[in-house]
Amino acid sequence: MASPDLHTSWLSAAVESFGGSFNIRIEEGAADSVEFFEDPTSPVCNLPTNIPKPPPVTGKIQSRATVPRQLANSDCVPKDTWDRLFKEGFGADVHVIAENGSVIPAHYALLTVASPVLGNLLQQSKLRNGIRCIKIAGVPHGAVYVFIRFLYSACYDEGDVKKFVLHLLVLSHFYSVPSLKRVCINHLEQGWLTLDNVIDVLQLARDCDAPRLTLFCIRMVVGNFKSISSTEGWKVMRRANPALEQELLEFVVEADTRKQDRLKKIEEKKVYLQLHEAMEALVHICRDGCRTIGPRDKVLKASQEACSFPACKGLESLVRHFSNCKIKVPGGCVRCKRMWQIFELHSRICEEPDSCKVPLCSHFKEKMLQQTKKDEVKWKVLVSKVRAARNAVSLFSSRRSSF
Repeated sequence: MASPDLHTSWLSAAVESFGGSFNIRIEEGAADSVEFFEDPTSPVCNLPTNIPKPPPVTGKIQSRATVPRQLANSDCVPKDTWDRLFKEGFGADVHVIAENGSVIPAHYALLTVASPVLGNLLQQSKLRNGIRCIKIAGVPHGAVYVFIRFLYSACYDEGDVKKFVLHLLVLSHFYSVPSLKRVCINHLEQGWLTLDNVIDVLQLARDCDAPRLTLFCIRMVVGNFKSISSTEGWKVMRRANPALEQELLEFVVEADTRKQDRLKKIEEKKVYLQLHEAMEALVHICRDGCRTIGPRDKVLKASQEACSFPACKGLESLVRHFSNCKIKVPGGCVRCKRMWQIFELHSRICEEPDSCKVPLCSHFKEKMLQQTKKDEVKWKVLVSKVRAARNAVSLFSSRRSSF
């Protein structure tokens, strides 16, 4: 049995020989692997050779690079914990001073991470009894409180945001907090924008680099110009920023011009559509006949059934007048002149002149060869518009039948 006494000489010898018992070498290209080479002269190497090998490692060992990524993706600290830390102010090392002199306790590290602008200001501030002080002026105390609370946990009350939404928009832009800016913009666009505050919001949106909110406000001004131009906000803006007033007036004039052009195009499309229907009704009357009017080789029966061609009724009366009119000169009778134009338009659209039953179709095709270029251009434009109306109607009908 070995003696329980320890010899200090053996310990000192072992400590002295420990440094020389291992030769440590790190190979290039394998920074994570370390090889140990034993010194055969060391007494530590005199160990039994029948020591069993360690069991294999179960599972995959996580590298150091994967651990921070997993921690970043996991919600380690709930929001209510950060919110509680803000409200209780435990371990606060920053005092945020509001407009009325009230103090909001905060933490230097968190404010620096949440807002780079606040971080720069805090670095430049002086320490007083281990506390850094920073003042946020120009906004009410309630807005500063909601702002600092949002930096901690992104938590807020709907009522507080609605009350201080314009102040929070300015704070989020000035202190570079884009998440809070998105919250303010979304709430303004979803019903908090009114006719009374739209001018104020527009000016703030331009100053705070919020292009979507700016466009939203401009559309609201253009659509409700009469009501907004009589508000107090518009009057103040007109005195303080006449350039913005001129810009808004230009938007209103441009929108009104576009509206007039759009209405004009709609009316033109209606006329071209009516001409297309008149061309169809003319072919129908001259080829098949309708009720009591038609070609000579057709026996017609008096019928009160509605015709499937919408322009047939009006064109029927025009054809009756043209056949009985005594003047019948293109420049002598207004109704006959209109009938001559309908005949000529048909001749330019007709693609089967040999089998066409419409009177004067071949006559106008010969006449086209003798017209001036100016008249030819006018007729070509008219024909293209009528054909476009026809194609639009056929496309709409095909889509409607596919449903």
